[in-house]
Amino acid sequence: MIRSPHSTGAGEMEEDIKETPELPLEIIVYIMSFLHASDRKEASAVCRSWYVASQDPRFQKNITFCFPASASSVDLIRGLGRMSHCNLIISQLDGFSMSRSLLLEVGLCLGSKLESLALPGSSITEASLLALLPRLTSLRRLDLRGLDSLFMSGAFLSRQEQRDQVRLALCGLEELDLSDLRYLSDLTFNRLTGCTPHLRRLSLAGCHIAFEFDPYRGCPVGAVEHSSALLSLRNLQRLLTEQKFTLVALDLSRTSITPASLRTIVQVQGLVLEELCFHGCKELTDYAVEIMVKHQPNLQRLDISACTELTDRAVEAVALGLKTLTHLSLSRDWRITEKGLTDLLSVSSLRSLDLSECLHINGTEMVKGLARSGAARARLEALSLKRCTYIRDSAVFSLAQLLGSTLRELDLTSCVNVTDLSSRSIATYLQRLVVLRLGWCKEITDWGLLGMEETRKCEADKEMGDKGPRFTRTFGNMGFFTPPRLPFDERPRLVTHDELFKRETGTSLLALRRLQELDLSGCPKLTDSSITQVVRYPDLRYLSLSTLPEITDTGLVSVARHCRSLTSLTCSHCPGISDHGVAQATPYLHRLQHLCLSGCGDITDKSLLLLGQQCKRLRTLDISRCQKVSAKTVDLLQLQRPFLEISAANCLHCE
Repeated sequence: MIRSPHSTGAGEMEEDIKETPELPLEIIVYIMSFLHASDRKEASAVCRSWYVASQDPRFQKNITFCFPASASSVDLIRGLGRMSHCNLIISQLDGFSMSRSLLLEVGLCLGSKLESLALPGSSITEASLLALLPRLTSLRRLDLRGLDSLFMSGAFLSRQEQRDQVRLALCGLEELDLSDLRYLSDLTFNRLTGCTPHLRRLSLAGCHIAFEFDPYRGCPVGAVEHSSALLSLRNLQRLLTEQKFTLVALDLSRTSITPASLRTIVQVQGLVLEELCFHGCKELTDYAVEIMVKHQPNLQRLDISACTELTDRAVEAVALGLKTLTHLSLSRDWRITEKGLTDLLSVSSLRSLDLSECLHINGTEMVKGLARSGAARARLEALSLKRCTYIRDSAVFSLAQLLGSTLRELDLTSCVNVTDLSSRSIATYLQRLVVLRLGWCKEITDWGLLGMEETRKCEADKEMGDKGPRFTRTFGNMGFFTPPRLPFDERPRLVTHDELFKRETGTSLLALRRLQELDLSGCPKLTDSSITQVVRYPDLRYLSLSTLPEITDTGLVSVARHCRSLTSLTCSHCPGISDHGVAQATPYLHRLQHLCLSGCGDITDKSLLLLGQQCKRLRTLDISRCQKVSAKTVDLLQLQRPFLEISAANCLHCE
């Protein structure tokens, strides 16, 4: 309001009170577009116009509400009825009256608005689900993973009228997850998929599927006449044939699929898949991959991780046959070596590559593939080299130089030979990184994070007559160190360790201003000196500082002050963190949703009470092995915050 004083005839001052016009709804919506979802939620409670703006359709996409089944959940579901559409993950449902009432409310309040439903960790009855499904007329994704209670009897959807009702409601269902079902039979599979005629994505990961052949009948076990104990290859093939025009993604991870069975699947006439997942399928061979590539050349995403029989031959087949591939996972394929990676990194469409736990990878052939002159090369946005113990600083340096313009996510967890030189290379070249994981790289020190050469190394260089530029030890203005021009060759190549070691100059990790996730856990040489100066990222959401024995309350408070967007913070097994640090940090952690203080021996009841008061958005709290925490305080906090998941295992006073 505007108040304008003016004189009256009596010489008295009066105030004209004018109402300022309200901002147009479009302006409020635009302003809210810069807020995090949790902040918009709080802003919506200020006034009606802000609430209306927060309900704009652009903010309602892909919002998922996750909560356990409880009596208080009923009111939450009724409140969600005001939304135009939403997604639900409801856990811990059972066959008792409270769960039945909860599902009934879902059908009544959200029937035409619910787009995705998942029921993890539940054991609901067939009657409860069959009463709900006909009401879900807008459902696009249904997750029934692990719900053995539905399929154990074999009578699910056994009546024709039930199938007609469910088919009418689920005719638009696009994604169906039937993972980890031990009792999925031919009959129930046919009944359920018969109600979903337009599937695009199907997951059968971990299901008991009869892929093997009966040597006497010449057909798959389970596919013999009148048999319905297990889902058979015959019925899976039938489904793929019937829905070949819509189905684009299939997940058969952790099944016993054989090369012959895979050949039957990929050769279905007219089937054009874009995604295939065979994680943990230990029977697959190089020959099977070659057949898959030949018959499904349009694959864009392929996961053949933990397929322990695969060798370089499979990698070469993928590199030569899948020219539109964007995402590839070879994690835990232990027999894969460097051979074939040169051609793989020449696939121009490749954006994500997971080589974690490929123990023979050292990066040499990757650099060759990326450094080919005049040839197409992968523009990787995500690269995982987790537990590739042969990766050294020279490979990290070359990869950082070659991928600097595209890489957004880098995982070097447990690359034990990576040192400060890699840290400085990353900070210099990969300044567009959003995710950086350096957990358990035990040779990384404060000097590496600060972009400086260790003192004793500098002195040694002076004795050798090295007159090159180096960082000053005075860093009062800690913006970020601007890297000087480095004398690199015109054409990137794999430098030697000695060459890299001589390049003293580098950049502080603070240069990675776009970071949203950072993992520095298990780096015992890090102290408050670097954490307080470097971990200052305004957009950082996930931070792990677990198992850092030198981190104290000072580091924790600094992180809280400078990283106020944090939603997940892990500080487990940090003996220097105490109630004092938590008390100073919590006022800055309003967005925090997940906190782990496991094994922090100086955390007491005082910290729990402060967290309950200050961190209103907290969803999970791990205080296991905090032996000064009492069961009484844990119970009190659980009573005050019923939706807060608290882990207090092995606490001395909670036993």
